[in-house]
Amino acid sequence: MDAMGSTYTVALYGESRDNLEAVVEQAFEEVRRLDRMLSNYRRDSEWSEVNRFAAQRPVRVTPELFRLLERCLDYSRRSEGAFDISVGPLMKVWGFYRGTGCLPGKAEVRKALETVGYRHLILDAQHYTVRFDRPGVELDPGGIGKGYAVDRMVDVLRENGVTSGLISAGSSSIYALGTPPGAQGWKVSVRHPRDSRRTVAEVYLKNESMSTSGNYEKFFQANGRMYSHIMDPRTGYPAPGMLSVSVIAPTTLASEAWTKPIFINGRAWAARNRLEASRAFLCEDKAELSCAWLQ
Repeated sequence: MDAMGSTYTVALYGESRDNLEAVVEQAFEEVRRLDRMLSNYRRDSEWSEVNRFAAQRPVRVTPELFRLLERCLDYSRRSEGAFDISVGPLMKVWGFYRGTGCLPGKAEVRKALETVGYRHLILDAQHYTVRFDRPGVELDPGGIGKGYAVDRMVDVLRENGVTSGLISAGSSSIYALGTPPGAQGWKVSVRHPRDSRRTVAEVYLKNESMSTSGNYEKFFQANGRMYSHIMDPRTGYPAPGMLSVSVIAPTTLASEAWTKPIFINGRAWAARNRLEASRAFLCEDKAELSCAWLQ
C-alpha cells in the first residue's frame, strides 16, 4: 500500500493465511492512521496544524505526537544538529517539497536558515503543547515518519501473535520480525549507490531494523554538480562526501533517524559517538568507491 510518500510491503509466515491477511490489513490501517496524523501534505493532519499555528500560540497535540517530537529533539541534540525536523524551509527552498529539486541562490538559503533549528521548537510536557519561537519555522517528518510507521506496524503484528515477518517502507526502512522458517534471519541487501542492479553488502536481520539513506534517492544536477535531498541543517546545503549510509538498530525509528547524522557527520563522528545503532555500513565518495561496515 502507498502512504506517507512510500510504498509499504509486508511478508509474513504463519499457519492461517486468512488470519495473516487480516493482520496485514490492520497493519496497513495503522499506517493510514499515521498518515492522517503525520503528513505535511495533508492540511488536516495534526502535523500540519502544528506548522500552521505553533508560531502564533501553543498548539496542544496528542500524547503520541508529543512523545515522538520529544524523541526527535533528543536525536537533534545527540547528533549535534545534523538531524533536525525543522528542516522544512530548506526542503522548500531547494525544491524537494513536492518537487524534484532546484538550485537556490545564497540569499535564499540564508533566509531559510533563519527559521531552521531544533531550538526553535518549544515543548511543554505538562500541557502537551508545541510552540515555535519565531514565524516561518516548519517541521518536516521526512526523516522519521516511515521509521515510526514501520515500528507501529510491527507492534500490530506482535499484538496479533505474529512471530515471523518482514516489513518494508520504500525498501529503505526495514524491520525483520523473528526469522523465516529454518533460517538464521531475514536476508537483506544493501544496494550499490551508483548501480541499482548491484549490491555491496548482505546482512541477516532478526528482531532489528535496517534503514538506508542515499544521495541517489532524490537529487538533481546543476552546473555539473549533483545535489541530493539530504541536507545539513547547519549549513543549509546538501551534505557532501557520502554516497549512502545503512544503519542497523533495535527500532526502525532509530535506524532511520541515525542514517542522516552519520551521512552528514561522517565516519569519524560515528565512531566517536555511542548511538542506538549496532552497526552501520558506509559508502563514501572517494577516488574509488569505498564501502565498509563500521562496528
